[in-house]
Amino acid sequence: MNQNGMIAAGSDFPVESINPLFGFYAAVSRKDQKGYPENGYMKENALTREEALKAMTIWAAYASFMEHETGSIETGKFADFVIMDDDLLKVSEEKLWQLKVLSTYIGGRKVYQRGE
Repeated sequence: MNQNGMIAAGSDFPVESINPLFGFYAAVSRKDQKGYPENGYMKENALTREEALKAMTIWAAYASFMEHETGSIETGKFADFVIMDDDLLKVSEEKLWQLKVLSTYIGGRKVYQRGE
């Protein structure tokens, strides 16, 4: 972040879980789902929630030369997004990795609906 003003983030699947909320939580809290280490690992390297969201969307699209097609909700882009059960920018830190995806859209088309 200090060197480039941005960082691209994503999962290390299959090494880590494919669940992007686990990576989001780790980037912000610098802890695992068990809350370890208690004060976070190298907490000075934690991202803000806004930075973590950009790292997984806008900045990741830029890093893969796809910033004109994906990474944000704008006219002319693919419209890939999820609707969640709470606001990941406001929910308590310890609940970040436990948020539920209610629906998923790819190319503006619903491809997943929780409970269906």
